[in-house]
Amino acid sequence: MKVLVTGYNGQLGFDVVKEGQKRNLDMIGIGFEDLDITKKDDVIAFVKNVKPDAIIHCAAYTAVDKAEEQKELAWDVNVNGTRYLAELAAEIGSKFMYISTDYVYNGEGDTPFKETSPVEPQSYYGLTKFEGEKVCQQLLNELFIVRISWVFGTNGHNFINTMLRLSESRDELSVVDDQIGSPTYTYDLARLLVDMIITDKYGVYQATNEGYCSWAEFALEIFAQANRDVKVNKITSEEYPTPAARPKNSRMSKQKLIEMGFEPLPHWKEALSHYLKELDQEVNI
Repeated sequence: MKVLVTGYNGQLGFDVVKEGQKRNLDMIGIGFEDLDITKKDDVIAFVKNVKPDAIIHCAAYTAVDKAEEQKELAWDVNVNGTRYLAELAAEIGSKFMYISTDYVYNGEGDTPFKETSPVEPQSYYGLTKFEGEKVCQQLLNELFIVRISWVFGTNGHNFINTMLRLSESRDELSVVDDQIGSPTYTYDLARLLVDMIITDKYGVYQATNEGYCSWAEFALEIFAQANRDVKVNKITSEEYPTPAARPKNSRMSKQKLIEMGFEPLPHWKEALSHYLKELDQEVNI
């Protein structure tokens, strides 16, 4: 099976390619330098030349705050780029997987959003990701849409790395405590996505590591597991204003995964432990 993975330079795309290779799949990971997905003719030529059996579309404009200003670019990548890839998938008969986000919801309440919950994005980034979902559903009768949140992996910047870096020079940090979600390790997520793409169990899914926490609770667990002596001051979202609205509720139900026979991901604390060991190995190599 030949699988084309966009966003190979990012945390998730990188791990998806590694996971597929472990299973002897023919994985083709591409980044922006390989293909600008906003250029339709380039996408047509590239995909028709590769002729993949499946496309896992991880590439996205993910700068949530900058998207409020760079609206044209965010739309071009997340909507137009997705459209071009989905059109080609439909034309050549490739399976298609679109990676979406918890930002498609309104982020209110305290109960987990279901795959069928109303979609009401509160940021421009969230809007473009939902429009990407709609484009895929318009063009393809069968596809995978996988909504994820709070990702971290070894190939890129993430919250864990930021906390560890700050802890080297500071013994006290203020972290938001009223945004709740599930930290999600791309190593675990990649295994699930490859499990999915080799099946025909199409649909809208939500995939995160198990358990919920706030960013402040996440930071506390990072410092505890990394043996860093840092005081965490819990603050509100209002005390840490950002250009784009952040969802206070990023809890998502994974019931669909279970119903379709996929294995749930490990608890986020276990995933954090695995990730920190990976970082130690990289440092010691």
